[in-house]
Amino acid sequence: MPLSSEGISVRRDAELGSVVVDSKGSTVYVSRADESRPGKSSCTDACAMTWLPVPAREPAAAQGVAQDLLGSITRADGVEQMTIAGRPLYTYAPGKKGDTAGQGIKDTWYAAAPDGTRTGTERPALGVLNSPGLGRVLQDRNGRTLYLFTKDTPWPMKTACDAKCLEKWTPSEPVTAADAKAAGLDPRVLFPFSTPGGARQESFNCWPAYTFKGDKKPGDTNGQGVGGVWFAIKADIPRGDRGRTVPAAKG
Repeated sequence: MPLSSEGISVRRDAELGSVVVDSKGSTVYVSRADESRPGKSSCTDACAMTWLPVPAREPAAAQGVAQDLLGSITRADGVEQMTIAGRPLYTYAPGKKGDTAGQGIKDTWYAAAPDGTRTGTERPALGVLNSPGLGRVLQDRNGRTLYLFTKDTPWPMKTACDAKCLEKWTPSEPVTAADAKAAGLDPRVLFPFSTPGGARQESFNCWPAYTFKGDKKPGDTNGQGVGGVWFAIKADIPRGDRGRTVPAAKG
């Protein structure tokens, strides 16, 4: 069962946008140093006296954060620390309620966005969400989860999403080979194509990609499993085999 920290919520910062705060209103931070250490915290000893691990407690509603992104890790001292999308959370001891004094310190510490990413930095055109329930799935530049539609036809790509379908599902724009590499994908899994309406749409391993209008904030995965035919697109896609492998997250 996912854990949440008592009183976790989201507030709007004039400069950084949506940031996570704890029950006392203190800004919650993530560390770049943790990004290469999945499931672990790189902040121990003296560091943990300045950057205080947010404790994980029994399940409680988190306002503005997708519940299925919440989890915890066990630190070396045995303390359970709260995570969002697998990223450990901290507060900054010298900080005061409502401030973001820890933002950008040593180019390592950044206020946490609702999906666990760093605020105040430009999102990549193609991102990866580490969902505890679905695994690593793709996001667009706005943090919206990318989905595939199993009624579509791969290679040659043909969309089955008609006008009614398009009221809820939006075709995803193409990305570059550099964008794919930055997200850890082999660029050969990219297959942009032209839709019947003449727009360009990206596909991954020949499966057209969409975002879901039912996802209201970064990290939402409300489109997962809709109708038994819509699934988030996995980030771990083997080299393109023209659609024979369906990169659908079935978690």
